[in-house]
Amino acid sequence: MNMKSKATLKELAIALGVSTSTVSKALSDSPEISEQTKRKIKEFAQLKNYKPNSIAKNLKNQRSYTIGVILPNILNPFFAKVFSGIEQYANEKGYNLITCTSNESLQKEKQMLEMLDNGAIDGFILALAQETQKENNINHLKDVLRGGTPIVLFDRISNELKCDKVIVDDYDSALNATNYLLETGAKKIALCSTIHNLSVGKLREKGYEDALMNKGFILDTHLMLLTENESDFDASLENVLQEKPDAIFALDEHASVAAMKAVLKRGWQVPNDVALIGFADGLWSRRLTPTLSTVSQHAPEIGQKAAALLIKRIEEEFDPETQRIYVTEVIKTELRKRDSVKKL
Repeated sequence: MNMKSKATLKELAIALGVSTSTVSKALSDSPEISEQTKRKIKEFAQLKNYKPNSIAKNLKNQRSYTIGVILPNILNPFFAKVFSGIEQYANEKGYNLITCTSNESLQKEKQMLEMLDNGAIDGFILALAQETQKENNINHLKDVLRGGTPIVLFDRISNELKCDKVIVDDYDSALNATNYLLETGAKKIALCSTIHNLSVGKLREKGYEDALMNKGFILDTHLMLLTENESDFDASLENVLQEKPDAIFALDEHASVAAMKAVLKRGWQVPNDVALIGFADGLWSRRLTPTLSTVSQHAPEIGQKAAALLIKRIEEEFDPETQRIYVTEVIKTELRKRDSVKKL
């Protein structure tokens, strides 16, 4: 019995210095590949004990009609809503999804990519794990792209990766939200974040800072609580409230709810004593009392757009010139003014 481990399509491609699609076309006798190359690839595949995954591949056109989706955190309503958009669009186009979570871990993200990138899927949609962004370690993603599998990044992206991306206008929306608070008369605006290590967190902070500086305010670091996790945030929130801000701009879901609860617990009136704007738009924002004003991110639309970009990449026969032109779609957010802000 042969105990050799089976090679994957990707391993064959790397060893031969060709793309995975060239290997798979050669193995299915595609007329696009020269006889000489086919023979070389087939012999090598036999040597390496390669067994094609006939279930995964529709051999006629070398597509599996399956997309790998890697979400950083399934408990976050934002990612759940993005997923609903991906699923809706992909299903309409006849694609199945294999979904996993990285649980914000770089190692898990790597494992998921390696496990799925063996010819069983046609492309990936993912938002980077916190750890990936913090350590700026993206070699595993570069490997996938180099192997010819397309990736679409959404929300948490890396500018170093040459692929299609879907983001929201994080900077502009934070600038606009802060300006709105200033227009309602707030002067001491606190900034609260548990996502200081994420690209989206940094863009939102910059929007807040620029809005204040454009109006001639000097940044007060005592009013800025920038943490990388919920426990550090909860431990330090009281320090910011001792400054008695007129308004709070919270950059993520946890910071939004925790700040609102802490303000009400002190007996302050919202919005008359302290106004609040949060980020993201789970159901909770409308269920809080008073209802919380939020920057709404149109998450399902982000998912639909990401799926559309990926399927376009998979299905179009790109010529090498257009292949290198990647797009970054920016989805506009919307400031939903509820009862936690004064009306202009």
